[in-house]
Amino acid sequence: MSHRKRQKEALRREREERERQAREAQQRKRMVGFGAAGLLVIAAVVVLVIVAAGGGGGGSDAAAESVLPDGGSVPEQKEFDLNTAAEAAGCKLSSERAKSRQHTRSLSQRINYDTNPPTSGRHYQEPAPDGAYGQAPQDEQLVHNLEHGRVIIWFKPSLSKDRRADLKALFDEDSYQMLLVPRPNMPYQVAASAWNRDPVPNGTGRLMTCKRMTPEIFDALRAFRDEHRSNGPEPVP
Repeated sequence: MSHRKRQKEALRREREERERQAREAQQRKRMVGFGAAGLLVIAAVVVLVIVAAGGGGGGSDAAAESVLPDGGSVPEQKEFDLNTAAEAAGCKLSSERAKSRQHTRSLSQRINYDTNPPTSGRHYQEPAPDGAYGQAPQDEQLVHNLEHGRVIIWFKPSLSKDRRADLKALFDEDSYQMLLVPRPNMPYQVAASAWNRDPVPNGTGRLMTCKRMTPEIFDALRAFRDEHRSNGPEPVP
């Protein structure tokens, strides 16, 4: 294993441990602060979230399984530098200063984003659940996910079944703070977007677009994920 790869793996493990400890500490505080009635409310909310995620096309329903089947495979990561990996995959990297972080109160308020797929801007007040989707939530929700430090991988649903299965395998490899979403109206086979916190207050949208899905694209997506995940203007574990 190369020194660069060992370093990336060590950083990833350290980040995951910090995130795990933060989640556990937050959960302990929540459990102490709420009584039995509060726990019942939390349980009810969890049930509603699960039902909503299933109905919205997330990773657990039959529609998602047909669009993103299991059984795919991905090659072992060889390239960890984002610029090098993107170039090898024939993908383009771009960035754009975010213009707003304001919220909308209704999903009927549609936003015309400057890029396709979007990377930043005004968005709906509630994000979508993380996960792999057979049917995409609205852009306005997904942009809120980006603000929270998520990375979204977008794909053409017209890709072959084998290629969609491979993307699902990549998602399953490391799904923390990730979304995998179909996007039929983009001019790329695969893309990835993120929203960085710098410069404050609005940050910068990041985009990687790939006209063709090649074997090298998996390292490009991994490098983009590792470069930008957990770096949103409003980080949420």
